[in-house]
Amino acid sequence: MCGNNMSAPLPAIVPAVRKATAVVIFLHGLGDTGHGWAEAFAAIRSAHIKYICPHAPVMPVTLNMNMAMPSWFDIIGLSPDSQEDETGVKQAAERVKALIDQEVKNGIPSNRIILGGFSQGPISGVNRDISILQCHGDSDPLVPLMFGSLTAERLKTLVNPANVTFKTYGGMMHSSCQQEMMDIKQFIDKLLPPID
Repeated sequence: MCGNNMSAPLPAIVPAVRKATAVVIFLHGLGDTGHGWAEAFAAIRSAHIKYICPHAPVMPVTLNMNMAMPSWFDIIGLSPDSQEDETGVKQAAERVKALIDQEVKNGIPSNRIILGGFSQGPISGVNRDISILQCHGDSDPLVPLMFGSLTAERLKTLVNPANVTFKTYGGMMHSSCQQEMMDIKQFIDKLLPPID
């Protein structure tokens, strides 16, 4: 549940090829679903990692004239001083925490779980030692590169600055590209190497 009383469908899951010893939970962006990201992770997956791509519940989004669409929380505006849906963000964080708790119950240690997302999707923790990979297209018309840069600088004040990597991709719009997915795979594989 997130920002409303509508529930979302079960997540799209890419199971580990062998016994899962790590999990990646990846949140899609506004108006999307987890299916496309599950396909993207299936193409770069590592055999010991389970990939979970949940679907946001459908809710009205203020920014889009209150049109109902998959959204982790309401978006009022895109400027840095826009009001934020604090209640919706907290509910989205609780939803993610429930996914993490379930994987821990399934036997995956919390330090073997990575959380990621696209656009609206990322929700970060407060552990100063976490590693963060932030990627951004230099031609993104929806979320300007300047906002990505400002976010990276803000993240460096919340976690160890040496653990924040900000990569840009020439010509990439509000989407993903093959090089970005390879960089994501390298980041995940470094943090979640096989243990068996």
